[in-house]
Amino acid sequence: MRTYALDANALLIFLLDRPGANRVTRILQQAKGRELQALMSAVNWGEVVYSLWKIRGEAEARKLIQRVEQLPLTVIPADSERAMRAGELKAIHRLGYADSFAAGLALELGATLITADPEFKKIGRKLKVEFLPRYES
Repeated sequence: MRTYALDANALLIFLLDRPGANRVTRILQQAKGRELQALMSAVNWGEVVYSLWKIRGEAEARKLIQRVEQLPLTVIPADSERAMRAGELKAIHRLGYADSFAAGLALELGATLITADPEFKKIGRKLKVEFLPRYES
């Protein structure tokens, strides 16, 4: 089964209906139909919550969070092994810490990372990445 790992900006693009939202919508529709798996690291989910709160305020953020909880998106815990892998990726590739969790999850599960962040190019070909149009929060 195909597996996709979303980073924070991919989910924000979807929730805020920015360019690229249609691609994330298709992935989530296919996940609902069990044609593929859609995943996100708990660290990246926390980043989404923070960003929504900052961009839209508490009340709107809580509505969008409830919407996400209904999506066929599995949030994967950040255990000690994943934290160590993220730390290694950050040290080697100079990624942001949360980005290192997204990359680590994709590498661990052989997933395609869905993102708009060009920083993931630093990892090279070992990471499968599908880039969405860049979104600035």
